[in-house]
Formats: sequence, C-alpha cells, structure tokens
Amino acid sequence: DRANGCPLFIESVARWAHEKNLIEFVDGSKKMTLKMLDERSDDVTEAIPRELSNIVLAPFNHLSPPLWDALKIASCIGYSFDSDLYRALNQELDLIPKIEELSEKYGCFEHTGTHFRWKQQAVYEAVKSLLMANQRQIIHRMIVDAFRANDIDPNDLVLKEGDVHRLLGRHCALAEDWGAAFEQYIKAGDRAKAAFNFNEASKMYEEAIDYQAKITEQLTFRSRMIPTINLGTCFRELARYREAEAVLTRCLNEAETNTAAIEVDDELHVRVLTAMAALLQARSNYDGARKLYEKAVPIARNIQESGSSLWLAENIAGYAETLRKSGDLPQAELHHREALEIRTRAVEEKSCTELELAVSYTQLGCTLAGMRRHDEAYQQHHRALGLRYRYLDFSHGLVSESLNYCAESLCALGRGVEGIPLALHAVEIRKTIFGTTHPAYAHALSILASCYQSVGRSFDARDCLEKCLEICEVAFHRNHANIIPNLMNYGNVLRSTGDLKKARTVYQRAIAIHQLNFKEGQQASRLEKCRAEVDNLSDKISQIESPSYQSGDVINDLSDDLMKVETDPLTPADVESHGTPVILFTDIGRDVDDEMALVLLSALRKKHLLNPIAIITTLSPQDERANLARGSIDSMGMSDVPVGIGSSGGVDDNIELEVYEAEYSIRSPCIHQSGIELVYAALEAVPPNSTQLLCIASLTDVATIMKEREELFTSKVKEVVVMGGVVSPEIGETLVPDSAYNNNCDISSSRYVYRKCQEIGIPTITLSRWAAYGCPMPPQLFDEMSSTEHMVARNIRRVSKTSIDQLWSKVRLHPSDPRREKIPSRCDVNWFCRTFMSEGKLSKDWKASVWSLVQKLNMYDPLALLLAVPAYRTAHFACKEKVVDGVTHLCVGTSERDTGIKNRLALFNEYSTLFLSAFEESLQRKVNH
Repeated sequence: DRANGCPLFIESVARWAHEKNLIEFVDGSKKMTLKMLDERSDDVTEAIPRELSNIVLAPFNHLSPPLWDALKIASCIGYSFDSDLYRALNQELDLIPKIEELSEKYGCFEHTGTHFRWKQQAVYEAVKSLLMANQRQIIHRMIVDAFRANDIDPNDLVLKEGDVHRLLGRHCALAEDWGAAFEQYIKAGDRAKAAFNFNEASKMYEEAIDYQAKITEQLTFRSRMIPTINLGTCFRELARYREAEAVLTRCLNEAETNTAAIEVDDELHVRVLTAMAALLQARSNYDGARKLYEKAVPIARNIQESGSSLWLAENIAGYAETLRKSGDLPQAELHHREALEIRTRAVEEKSCTELELAVSYTQLGCTLAGMRRHDEAYQQHHRALGLRYRYLDFSHGLVSESLNYCAESLCALGRGVEGIPLALHAVEIRKTIFGTTHPAYAHALSILASCYQSVGRSFDARDCLEKCLEICEVAFHRNHANIIPNLMNYGNVLRSTGDLKKARTVYQRAIAIHQLNFKEGQQASRLEKCRAEVDNLSDKISQIESPSYQSGDVINDLSDDLMKVETDPLTPADVESHGTPVILFTDIGRDVDDEMALVLLSALRKKHLLNPIAIITTLSPQDERANLARGSIDSMGMSDVPVGIGSSGGVDDNIELEVYEAEYSIRSPCIHQSGIELVYAALEAVPPNSTQLLCIASLTDVATIMKEREELFTSKVKEVVVMGGVVSPEIGETLVPDSAYNNNCDISSSRYVYRKCQEIGIPTITLSRWAAYGCPMPPQLFDEMSSTEHMVARNIRRVSKTSIDQLWSKVRLHPSDPRREKIPSRCDVNWFCRTFMSEGKLSKDWKASVWSLVQKLNMYDPLALLLAVPAYRTAHFACKEKVVDGVTHLCVGTSERDTGIKNRLALFNEYSTLFLSAFEESLQRKVNH
C-alpha cells in the first residue's frame, strides 16, 4: 500500500529491510515476514519508514543544489523526453548538460541519442513527490517562459509521436496559463486535422474547449466557436455523426441567434453553415445540405470580392460536391470549374502554391467520371496525383485520395491492371491513417475490388467488397446513400461468381436505399441500371430453375470449379506484340533476389521483351510463396499474370523453410492450386517453339513436366534458362549440374533436367553464382529504390538487412549443422567476407549485425532474367558454349576469374534503371496521361 504498486519502491523497501536484518522466514512454509522494530506494536507497516522517497533518494543526497534543481525540472517534464525539444532551457538553466551529467555520473537517466528516460521509475516518482503543487506550477511556467523568451517556434521542432504544440499546451495547462494552453491545443488540433489524424485532432479540440472554460477574461464569439466547429468537423470525418450533429447544431443555433450581434461576422456564419451542410451531405441528406450551401455561398460571394479567394473557392466547391452527389452533374461541373479558375488565379498571384489546384482537379475529375467522361476524369486525377507527389509525403491522406481516383478512372478505361498497384497503395496508406473501420478505408477497398473485377478476378473483388460493406454497415446508418455504389459493385461481382440469387437481393436493396434518399429524377441513371439488373437476373434465375433447364443446378450451391480459380483455357500468347512467352519458377520469400527478378520482369514486360504467362512457386511452404508472389506482381502491374502452386522443391513435406513477411502478401482465390496444370494450360496456349522456361529455384517441377508431358514440352519450349551452375563445360561430353543451392535442393531432378534437355535438343542457358559476383549491387541502390515509396521496394530494403544477418549466422555454423539448411559447405566465413565485403575479415565469433559492414550484395536471379533476353545477353554477357548433338548450350560464369560479365558498370546501370522505372511507372510517377 505504501509503495503505491510500484515494484521498484517495493524492491527498495525489501533491500532496506534486508540490510536491517528485519526479514525472517517462517519454518515449514515459503512465507516471510518483517520483524517488528517495536515489539509493543502489531502493525507490520510500522516497521516501514513513512517516507519511502528517503530510501529511494538516499544515493543522491550528496548532489549539488543545481543538479537537484535539474532533477526536479526533469520530473516535471516527464518520465521520458527528447532533449532537443527543451534546448530553450539551456540558456538560463544549462539544463541538458546537467541531465547528461546526471546520466553519466549518477545513472539517473538512460538515453539513446537525444531521447532520455529515467532509469528507475521509483526515483522519478520520488523526485516528483518532493515538489509541492505550487512548485510544480512554477517550474512549468518557467518552461513556458523559456520557450517564449528564446522565441522558439514549436513548428520548427520535431516530435516523433504527437505534436510539440500539444506538449507545450500541457506545460501551459500545468502552469495554469489557461489562455496559452487553449491556444496551443488549438494549434495541435489544426496540425493533426491537416494530417488527417482526426482522432488526435478531436482530442486536442476537446482539450482546448475544456481550458477555454477556465479562461477568466471574456472571449470573442469567434474564439469560442472555432474549436467547436472544428470538433464537429472531426467527428464527421470519423463517422461519429450523432456527436457531430449535436456539436454543429449547437453552433448553428448560436450563430443564427446571434446573427444580428456585432460579434457574429458573416465569415463565421458561413463557416457554421457549410460545416453543417457537409455533415448533412455525409449523412446523404442532400436536400438539406443544398439549402444550407445556397444560403452560405451568396454570403461568401458578398464578403470576398477578390477573384482569387481560396476561401470562396472552397465554399463554391463544397456546394458543387453536394450538387454532384445529389445527381446534378452539369451544375456541379460548372461550379467546380469556377472554383478551379479562382484557385488558378490565386496560384498566378502567388498567394498559394499550385498544390491548391489538386483539390479542384480531384473534384472536377469525380464529376466528369459521374458523367462517364472517364478519359477527361483520368487526366484531372493524374494532374492532382502529380502535384501531391511533388508537395506531400507519400503517406499523406491526399496522396491516397489521388491514387484511389486514378485507379478508379483507369479501371473505367479498361486499364484495371494499371489501376491495381495504385489501389493497393491507397489501401495501405488509408489503413495506416484511418484504421480498418473507417469509411475511407472501405472506399479504397471498393476501388480495389473494381480493379480486380475488371481483370477477371471476381473472387478477389468479392472478398474486398465484403470487407468494405462490413465497415460501411457499422460506420453509416443502414440506409445511407453511400452504400449504394458498393452494393452495385457487389451485385455485379456476385453475378460473375454465379451467385445470381444473392446478386438480385443486393440490387434490390440498392433500389430500396435509393428511393429513401433521392427524389424522383435524382441519380436516375443509377436507379435504372439497378432495375435492369434485377430484371435480367430474375429472367436468368427463372430460366435456370425451369424444368426444361438441363443442368438442374441450384444457383446458390456454387460448383467446386467456381470456388476455385477459373479453369478456362488461357488466352493465346501474342509473341509479336507482347514479347517472348516465359514461365517462371521461383522460390520467392527465401531472399530478395527472386522478388527483384519479378520487379525486373514487370519492366521487361512493359517493354514487350518478355511476356510472363505463368509464375510457379516452389519450395516448401510453396502456398505461402504463392501468396507473396501474387501480392508482389499485383503491386507491380502484373495482376493478370496467373500464379500457381508448385511442389515442395525437393524438401521433405514436414519441413517448411522461412518466407519473409510482406504486408502485400495475400491469400487469393485466384491462385491456381496446381501449378503443374497451369503450366500445361499455358504451354497449350502458345505457338510452337516459342516459350522460355526461367528457373530461379529448384528444378523439381520442370523435371515433373518433362516426365509427364514430354511431347508438349518438346514442341513448345524453345530454351530453358537456369540460375544455378554446371561443372566446367570443358569437362566431359555433356553438361552436369554442380552443387549450387538451386541444384542442391533436388539434385536428382537437376541432373534429369540437364540430361533430358541435351537428349531432346532443348538449349539450356545457365547463369552461375560467379556471374553474380562479377556484378554485385551496392546497398545504396536499395535506398534509391525505397525512395520511390513503392511497397515492394520498401519491403525489399527491409528484408535485405535481415537476410544478410541471417546468412551470416548460418555460415558461422559447422557444415554438418542442420540449421544451415541446404547452404553448401563451401559457404563459410571466409566466403562471406570475400562475397559481401570489399576488404577485411570478420571473426567467426562476431554476433552483431553485419549490415553496416556490407559493401556489395549479389543479385543472382535478376541477372538470369536479363540473360533470357537476347539483346541483353549479347550486350552484357560473355557466354561459354557447349555443343551437344549439334545443339548449343550456354554457360555464364565458370570461375571466380571468368565471371562472364563484359562490363560491370554498364550492366549495373542497365538493371538499376530498369528497377527504378518499374517502381516509378507502377505508381504513375512518370506516366503520361
């Protein structure tokens, strides 16, 4: 009880009692008790000193008064703090140097960089207990005065979590400077609101309103209203509509009541009207919103005579948005173009940056999309995205908005493959900013679903829409108009999956909600579309359920084929238009070079050099690797490329190797459960002698294909490209695989593939590890790729450090240690130093991270991919030939000296440019609209 639950206090008391020999053990039990100092008392607590702080602080009794003062100030600042934020206290008090002295000499604090934390919570609590309330108030006032006296702007300070205005507001409040606290919390709320952190902003505005009530001097009506209006706006953004309505209704009533009063200016009146209008619009009360805007906009026009007023443009645009959502698209376009003209003049007059134009581009784009002018809509959204890329952090909510709308427009233009990377990034950003229960996140899921649907992935679309609708049902009231587009998309998807009855029910609900929210003639085309769908679905259901229908299937019982990926024949490959068909076998998830190869593949696909027709994941757990591959290529603009699950790659079924984590790894219903069957379907769809097999993993699956369908393999495959290695081509009459990792995973299959290819005359092209050593990648390229902000680039950079550290831990082990997995015995500590470090050696006992010591990283698989393209093969690789029965087989890299790389710098420039362009183009950073 005396310790207030603090373990460190209890520890101090126990140590004190032990030193006083007051602890005794009870015989026959594990209990112990305290001996009584006063045998006349039965109260055990009498044995414990009243002032526990005396015990805790005893080691610091010899501190000088200035150091004691520093401890007391630090206890008011908090349990942890950043010294940079309190540099204002150095001029008068020399605080931070004293904190550093207390840390180094007396162990009061521990710190990382500029971040300090009390080493013992007990000491922190004890120092705090020494201060009377008025003393703490004086210290907080001193901190606030120091900020003011040194003219330090909180906007110039950086706080990792939260806002410096909030921090300063806390000190103002504890100093009982209510006016300053009010001001700082308002600024903290404004900053959080601008960053779309509406939850934080609402808390800050509530704090401001609380301190507002403590201010003794009379505040203006505007000062009292602004935080309340902002609070209502945040509640609206958080879909807390009832709270928003209560707050804004109170504001509107006060404003309407006091309109005649001198203190109620017209601008504040407009602000209240438009805040309430935006709430009504969010709640699908478009008539009410329109009336308020029609009252507010004329007042705004009278106030702002300037033709470049951003405030006027904002109000006109708000009115236009209500017109758009109520279905009056021509008037909405007219008003949005007026707002754009006003903002353009403001930019020309340099009263704002061109970023302001992105708002009008976005709103006009949405209006044009509603009018089915999708090409114009995409142009507007792409302009907005370009500006937001230029001026905002990639993680900003407005960037996600533009990514969303660009994806939606691309989908409407039949370019859903290009839209999916944008939609995936929008989902990721909104998940981080808003969380997974917010309508903004649901909207991003809805657009991603539309993109998936447009490329024929109905089951992926269904999963996204079901998550979206689950969020909307909670965030909105049951019959909210915003649910209608999602229901229409869901109905369309259900039709595609064969669930016709459920699709009809969904469309019927959309019609019912429409009739509750719109007057006759509003959004008429949408209503007609829903009715037409219901009629069409009813006809089909009646037809199927009629006795004459042959199948007699029950509609709601989807067949097993529908629950899996569609098994229709693949679209025939167009070699001339799309490049050489290629089937890729990968063990993605082991290290990053497999995923780097997929990135490179997306770049070569855009150049029409290679046309991936199937990607097969192998090596246990191959299904998780398929999930990673699916998510990765989706985000790189290859969502239409099928992915199949291959074999365990020669690994025992009960052994599962690691697969690195990625947020974009998804369990997709469209992944083919049989990768082998997918390969057969892909080969049947290509012209004879046209296809490359690119093997950057175990050769188990290739061996299976050759054994089961040798005739198909021989007729369609023109060459096999392998990342692995062979015994020197100069030895023996045929090529024989060596001990490279990919070969070693299933050496019998590797030997079979090489032997059989040479028997049936299929050329092989082998790239060995020596080639990769001849053109290493500097770690700086990972930083440059990550700067594109692409989710795959960021993850590859993160995983690279982990991978190199894990490899180091494995090569340190004895060759017989099973924890090495299948790493060849030649890969030891010396090999690691030669391979990844320019000079120097590491001790085998080195257990810390080696990332900072690495000078070069080897990218095996991307080089194998470049080798598959004849133009790159000729330009960059010196191949050794091995002729077997008249067929030429190629090998690149036969030894440490003969790497097979013609010009290391030229090759690096080639593939680094391809990597960066792949990431930038998939995010529409350098794409002309």
